[in-house]
Amino acid sequence: MSSDQPATGPSESPGQTSSEGLLRSSGVTGSMTLISRVLGLVRDIVIARLFGTSDATDAFFLANKIPNFMRRLFAEGAFSQAFVPILSEYRSQKPFEAVQNLIGATAASLGGFLFIITLVVVIAAPYLAVPIAYGFTDEPEKFALFVQMLRITFPYLLLISLTALCSAILNSYGRFAVPALTPALLNVSLIGCSLLLAPYLRQPELALAWAVLIAGFAQLLFQLPFLAHLRLVPVPRPNRDKEGVSRIKQLMLPALFGVSVSQINLLLDTVIASLLVTGSVSWLYYSDRLMELPLGTFGIAIAIVVLPSLSRHHAESSSEAFSETLDWAMRLVVLIAMPATIGLLVLAEPLLITLFQNQNFPVEDVVSSAGSLRAYAVGLLAFMGVKVFAPGFYARQDTATPVRIGVIAMSANMVLNLLFYLGGWAHVGLALATSLAAYLNAGGLLLMLKRSDVFRLYPGWPRFLFQVLLANVIMMIFVLYGSGSWSEWLDWSVLDQAVRLIFLVLAGIVIYLAVLFATGMRWSQFNR
Repeated sequence: MSSDQPATGPSESPGQTSSEGLLRSSGVTGSMTLISRVLGLVRDIVIARLFGTSDATDAFFLANKIPNFMRRLFAEGAFSQAFVPILSEYRSQKPFEAVQNLIGATAASLGGFLFIITLVVVIAAPYLAVPIAYGFTDEPEKFALFVQMLRITFPYLLLISLTALCSAILNSYGRFAVPALTPALLNVSLIGCSLLLAPYLRQPELALAWAVLIAGFAQLLFQLPFLAHLRLVPVPRPNRDKEGVSRIKQLMLPALFGVSVSQINLLLDTVIASLLVTGSVSWLYYSDRLMELPLGTFGIAIAIVVLPSLSRHHAESSSEAFSETLDWAMRLVVLIAMPATIGLLVLAEPLLITLFQNQNFPVEDVVSSAGSLRAYAVGLLAFMGVKVFAPGFYARQDTATPVRIGVIAMSANMVLNLLFYLGGWAHVGLALATSLAAYLNAGGLLLMLKRSDVFRLYPGWPRFLFQVLLANVIMMIFVLYGSGSWSEWLDWSVLDQAVRLIFLVLAGIVIYLAVLFATGMRWSQFNR
């Protein structure tokens, strides 16, 4: 058998991630994701400086929220959580041809279903748009633009879902870099269309909608050569493996809700925000994007790497290794999420001023966005926790428990949304409600993992938390002192702002790591 061909039986294991390689795989995934997130930051800077906040940008952000919401469900949520454990089982217990049949049958089922959904939404968009953008209905031009953008962007759902299938296959075979880099193509498309296409359109913001559709094709085509190398291109093969597809559906349907409660909450925030003053949707968008920088780079990277490992440990009945992997992931989340939270809380205005502030994104937008950014930042630890804890259930093919916890968390979020809305907290209240609900979700998942006897905290947590808290306090004091009053930043050039911000971030990281080292923490503790 040549080295570039997959094995043909249950013993096949190329690309499988060993527990010792978890940190390395997380690093590769995180590095590729970081490239995408940096490009995403450039994209947001370009959009903010070219288009600012307006009725048109509100229409685009809400229209794009729908397929983007689905992207998070499939690419980072329910589909992967349901598909990867089944694929791992097939790889370890069945011949290679069965793996190909499973992939082909899944592609046929997923593609066919989403094609119908896409067709219905595109045709019925004016009617479906009413409950989604009810706050726009009093402004006919804004509502019509939203409908037009929804029709352009929604087919992205079909394309990105097939891309998610490709990514799940590559991740299962240990090829983490390509799926992690794929989202960068969306950012490249948005930047390119904003600069090159928008000036030639009567409604410049429509270039953003077309960029999303173009990116959908680019992302799918980008991954196919790498799958061809594995002989696993997802060619639709209806009825090749009804049993496997049925099992995936059984896991996916409840997982679709359970693992993605935080995304549903973010969507509800945006829908309610359409009832608020113009700009509210955009303020939440920019806040969410900055919060997604650490969440997407680290939280999702850890979750992507952990799921195949947990699935393998469960298939091998290695309960101790299963628990150790979750403990490792939880410590890494705490290590990364806490300083990221401090950074977003302290540097909210400097970040927004440096990246977005100009005549199209004035100081008022900075202040409004900073409020919701801080509210989202409060929940960063919980958002990352959910990403790590949920695979602990789906690796064991348990979908019922996350659904029950998710229903409770989502209900709490809706109640808090209403209370904060009536209390006049506007868009900040919506973001805060999402963060609080995320803690309820993460706490419930952690509690049930411990009650199920599949996870326990290993020795050393009190000392570990003391080290992390001390390092964060010292880092926070430095950043608070070094950043000064945010109003001073308005008087500086963009270059001066960028230099100061980069210095504060890098110096803060150095201080954080130095304190951790001084208190006895070593990198080898996380080198799995």
